[in-house]
Amino acid sequence: MVEGYAEHIFRKEQIPLAQYREEVVAKFNPTEFDADEWVRIAQAAGMKYMVITAKHHDGFAMWPSKVNDYNIKDATPFGRDPMRELRDACKRAGLLFGFYYSHAQDWSHPYGQRNEWDFDHPQPNARRWWEKPEWADYVKKSWQYVNEKSIPQMEELIEWYDPDIMWFDTHAWLPPEITRVIVEKARELKPDMIINSRGTPGIFDYKSTNDRPEYFHRTDGYWEAIPTTNNSYGYHAHDKSYKPPSFFIKLLARAAGRGGNLLMNVGPMGNGKIDPTDVKILTAIGDWLRVNGDSIYGAQRTPLAVQAWGDTSVRGDTLYLHVFDWPRNGKLVVGGLLSEPERVYLLGDPGQAPLAYRRLNGTDIEIDISAAAPDPVDTVIAVVVEEGVAGNRDNILLSNDVGANIIHVFEGDLHGRNIEWGGGNIRTNFIIKWSDPSSYITWPVRLGEAGPFDVSIRYTADDSMVGNGYEVQIGDNVLEETVSETGKHVIARVGRLALVPGAYTLAVKAKNIRSTDLMQLTDIRLAPVR
Repeated sequence: MVEGYAEHIFRKEQIPLAQYREEVVAKFNPTEFDADEWVRIAQAAGMKYMVITAKHHDGFAMWPSKVNDYNIKDATPFGRDPMRELRDACKRAGLLFGFYYSHAQDWSHPYGQRNEWDFDHPQPNARRWWEKPEWADYVKKSWQYVNEKSIPQMEELIEWYDPDIMWFDTHAWLPPEITRVIVEKARELKPDMIINSRGTPGIFDYKSTNDRPEYFHRTDGYWEAIPTTNNSYGYHAHDKSYKPPSFFIKLLARAAGRGGNLLMNVGPMGNGKIDPTDVKILTAIGDWLRVNGDSIYGAQRTPLAVQAWGDTSVRGDTLYLHVFDWPRNGKLVVGGLLSEPERVYLLGDPGQAPLAYRRLNGTDIEIDISAAAPDPVDTVIAVVVEEGVAGNRDNILLSNDVGANIIHVFEGDLHGRNIEWGGGNIRTNFIIKWSDPSSYITWPVRLGEAGPFDVSIRYTADDSMVGNGYEVQIGDNVLEETVSETGKHVIARVGRLALVPGAYTLAVKAKNIRSTDLMQLTDIRLAPVR
C-alpha cells in the first residue's frame, strides 16, 4: 500500500532496481489487452485522440526498444508490441495517436534522475540541483543518459510509430540546455508533430496545465489539463476515490469555455483490460457528449464572466449555456451578453423548439425555461446570435434564484504581497499562500434584484491558522469572523447581508494573521434567503 500516484511505487518505496525487475517487470503479462477494445471505449467516451505511456519514470519501455533489454519484449513474457497494436487500432478508427515519454527522469539508468538508493542521483527534493557545485560532474553524466537512452528511444518512437503527439513530462529535473536538445531533436524528426509544454521551456505547441484539476486559472493560448478518474494515473487496486461522471462533465464544460481541453486519464489493469469502474465513468461522459458535443468540440473562449448557474462556451455564432444549478423560478438570466439573440433552444432537443427570451437591459437577457432541469448535471442551452458572440466579463452577475452563488478564488483578483493561487488540483485548489495581512482578494459583482444572502466561505486550514481574523466586504457591508475549524474544504458561515441592486466589489481581507498563513481560501458563497 502506498499513498499518491501508484505509478511512483518504485521510488516511493525505494525498491532496488533488481527486485523491481524481478517482482514487477518480469511478471508483467497483460494477455487480455485488446487495442481495438481500448479504442472502442475511448470513442464511446467521446475522445478524439489517445496518448499512451511508452515510458514512465521507472524507465521501462512498453515497446521492443533496441536501446537496452529493459523493455516489454526482452524483460517480460508478453512477447507482443502493444504500442504498435494501439497505434494501428487508432489509425483504423480515425483517432489521433500520441506517446507519453518521460525524457527527464529515469529511475533505472545510472545517470537518470531521482533514484538515489541504487545510484548516486541528486536527492529527491534537490530542484535545480545542477546549480550546486557538488553536482557539476553529474551534469556531464546526465548527458550520457540523454545520449544513450532518452534521445535514441525517442527516435525509435517517432521513426517506428509516426505519432501525432509527443507528451513529455517533468523537464525541471534536467538542466534546460539538456531538455532543449531533446525537444529540438523531436521537432527535427517530425516537424508537424504536436508537442506539449512539459518538454523544455519555450518550445511547445500548447501548455500542459495541472494534474488532477478541480478548477482552472485564466490561461492564454491553447492548453490542456489532465484529470484522472481516481487519484493515480497508473492502476491502483486500493484507490477507490473515483469521482462521479458529473465532476468530469462540468470540468469539460469549464475547460471548453476557457480555451482548453481535457486529456482524460485511466490506469489500465495489469491484465490489459480497462477497469470496469473507469469504463462506467467514461461511458457516462460519452453519453452526455453525444447530446451536447457541439458545445465542446471546436469551442472557443467565452467572452462572458462565470455565471451564477454555471458557465458558457462559444462556437461560431452560438453561445452555449452550461446550466449546472437550474434556477427555481423558471427564468434563466444570462449576464454580460451584448450580442442580440436570433433564436434560443435546448441543445438536447432534436426539434430545436424555440425558448422565449427577452432583453432585460444592455448586458443581460432572460430565458423562459422549464421548472425542472432536463439534465440534472449540465443542461446546455444554445443561444444563436446575429454576428459573433460579444460579451462583457467586467463583473459577475449574482442570482437570487440559485441554490448559492459560488465564486471561486481563481475568478477574482489578488492584491498585495505574499498571496498566491495554487495550481488548481486536488491539493492546491485554493490560495496556497496568504502571509501578509495587508493582502486581499476581490471580485467585481453586481445584483439585479434586491435580497438577503447568507454568506459563507470554503477553506482549508490547520491548527496554526486557528484564531486568524478575516472580513468579507461587499460595498459598505462588512462581516467579520475568525478561523475556528480546521480540516480540508471547511464551509464556514460568515453572516447575512441585505443587498440592493447595483455593482459592488466583493472582497475577503485579513484582520490579523497570528502565524503562517491566514487560511487556504477556495471560494465564497452567497446563498439567497427565501
